[in-house]
Amino acid sequence: MNNEIDWSKLPFGYLRTDYNVRCEYRDGKWGEIQVSSDENINLHMAATALHYGQEIFEGLKAFRGKDNKIRIFRLKDNARRMRESAEGLLMEPVPEDLFCEMCKKVVKLNERFVPPYGSGASLYIRPLEIGLTARVGVKPAEEFLFLILVTPVGPYFKTGFGCTNICIMRDYDRVAPKGTGRWKVGGNYAASLQAGEHAHELGYSAVLYLDPKEKKYLDECGPANFFAIKNGKYITPASDSILPSVTNKSLMQLARDMGIEVEQRHITVDELDDCTEAAACGTAAVASPVGEIHDLDTGKKYILAPDGKPGPVTTALYNRLNAIRLGEEEDIHGWNTIVE
Repeated sequence: MNNEIDWSKLPFGYLRTDYNVRCEYRDGKWGEIQVSSDENINLHMAATALHYGQEIFEGLKAFRGKDNKIRIFRLKDNARRMRESAEGLLMEPVPEDLFCEMCKKVVKLNERFVPPYGSGASLYIRPLEIGLTARVGVKPAEEFLFLILVTPVGPYFKTGFGCTNICIMRDYDRVAPKGTGRWKVGGNYAASLQAGEHAHELGYSAVLYLDPKEKKYLDECGPANFFAIKNGKYITPASDSILPSVTNKSLMQLARDMGIEVEQRHITVDELDDCTEAAACGTAAVASPVGEIHDLDTGKKYILAPDGKPGPVTTALYNRLNAIRLGEEEDIHGWNTIVE
């Protein structure tokens, strides 16, 4: 264990660790796994990653459990989603077994940075693939670098699990209707920065985007998926422009386990009137409860938490998912990979 780190004061940010792992795709095949302590990469100035956005990534976490074992949550699901992103951007998909082997290896190598059980902190795992080939014409790369870095991160909720307010703004689109929204591409996040900063300036934690085509249906909530509770059902938007969140998928399964009906469908803005809870969900926060949603274009306010506290369903789902990741509750769906 790393005694120099005050685990209780860790931000959700980057902290240098001992090693990262890398693998290159050249001459039609993946090479050997390389272990590096260098934080830099050697990149040609004309690489497709820099000029044409051939860049994809993932985000997942490892936790030290109640039994002191280290668990990576839903490793294979992230491997599969990264393959889908690669196929969408004409990049070489990383084989699932290589992805999993490298994730386990980098966690094991940086074991001293996995925060202790009970600290609320975790080891964030960031797989990244970039196009290396030098191009000035718009054409996919033929060589790729896949690397994984890890960094310990603090709990997302510094002040405890509480509600924040979000806003609807129709002046911004996160992605195009049949664009890259369903893949985890850096460009999607670059496209959200302006709206996100505008929302923060106005005092909101995130933007609840509407569908980019008709501006009628709920889409994503900043860099996260969105769900709500309506008439006792768990409802979450369905769209080709939404990233299929592994966390949202997990929460949907847990809701079903609790006997809650799940609907993944188009959700109109005015349905928010009948919702009793809502949250943004993703790897960082699990579920970030929403107190109010302000539609800045119409002036309407949707009050989801009149008492300012997270609702019972969101709280139960949040607690159950955390308990599974920490080995406190039985992992009946086989989501955890134990790092031996």
